[in-house]
Amino acid sequence: MTVFSPEVRADPSEVYRRLREAGPLHDYVPGIHLVPRYADCDAVFGDPAWGHGYFSGINPFRPGVDPARLPGSFLLMDPPDHTRLRSLVTKAFTQRAVAALVPRVTEIVDGLLDNAIERGEVDFVADIAYLLPLTTICELLGVPAADHEVFGRWASAISRGLDPDALLTEAEKAARAEAVVAFAEYFAALVAERERHPGPDLLSKLVAVAEGGDRLSVKEICDIGVLLLIAGHETTMNLIASGVLALGRAPEQRAILRADPGLSAPAVEEFLRFDTPVPFPTRVAMRDVEFAGRELPRGTGLILLAGSANRDPEVFPDPDRLDVLRFDPARGGRKHLAFSHGPHFCLGAPLARLEATVLFERLMRRAPDYELLDSAPPYRDTVSMRGPRSLPVRFR
Repeated sequence: MTVFSPEVRADPSEVYRRLREAGPLHDYVPGIHLVPRYADCDAVFGDPAWGHGYFSGINPFRPGVDPARLPGSFLLMDPPDHTRLRSLVTKAFTQRAVAALVPRVTEIVDGLLDNAIERGEVDFVADIAYLLPLTTICELLGVPAADHEVFGRWASAISRGLDPDALLTEAEKAARAEAVVAFAEYFAALVAERERHPGPDLLSKLVAVAEGGDRLSVKEICDIGVLLLIAGHETTMNLIASGVLALGRAPEQRAILRADPGLSAPAVEEFLRFDTPVPFPTRVAMRDVEFAGRELPRGTGLILLAGSANRDPEVFPDPDRLDVLRFDPARGGRKHLAFSHGPHFCLGAPLARLEATVLFERLMRRAPDYELLDSAPPYRDTVSMRGPRSLPVRFR
């Protein structure tokens, strides 16, 4: 049994603990190692010696695969190409632009809660956690409401396809390829429309953004669209669902947020630490390096166990206990690694934090006494993304 086994998907904390105690580096398969401790994961994220290696032909996770055919190839790049694209994207996807979404996100949340409370019993994943980030990212990109459903299907197929190919069926790999092509074709048409008739949406800003005469190509905009769809939808859905589940299992922590819903922002940071939505980010040695007392050649792959690092007792006291005040600014403390850091820090982090914070603030004000109808729900089959597959709840 490994950390990736379906048997431990619902609760990998014991496997994480054993790996951390056994050492800083564990052989997984030839050329790929597991890194379970916070200090080591933290160091790799910030070290330019570690990248993705896809466009250098040295990535061991999908050997021989053309990275241009994989979803969100912007995500797979390394400097200087990654630096150039990220610089252009952040000019359009600013923190101020994200903060301006608060009124609309609140409106979406209240509408979803209205419907859920009226129905009484819902699947929190399908009826709220899935729809909130999907609606938000589609509106942000300027995708017509009639196309939101098909966007959701593409996002699910692409996100499932982020797992290593060895873990995917032929049907899942085919579905990923079809979704990537369909998304690219759709987005290219949308880009052409925004070039003719720009609007206030993010896509129009990406079309217009320039720096020193440099602009984004249509393919680059499409790749960024895929990235934002994944980062702005699937991970946020899992963050929200996992947080609702964690609060449902910890009534004393829910009571803290019910008494002061304004604490939702630090609570979201704890949800990210406690049940990390992207638990196994990967990095590749871009040159020969020394790491954890071993000489690792160029092309060596690391699976950084961010979920384990975020439960490391050397950094987080009593790490297996949910504590919604753990990241209260007044208490200080170390940052979690759910969004990594360094050159590949998650571009969608501000949006995910905003949506989740608004959701929990409104939930605690409007329906804090929800009841979990299944306290041990099934988890998604994916390895790269973590969250409950369904979460039936009753609103009182």
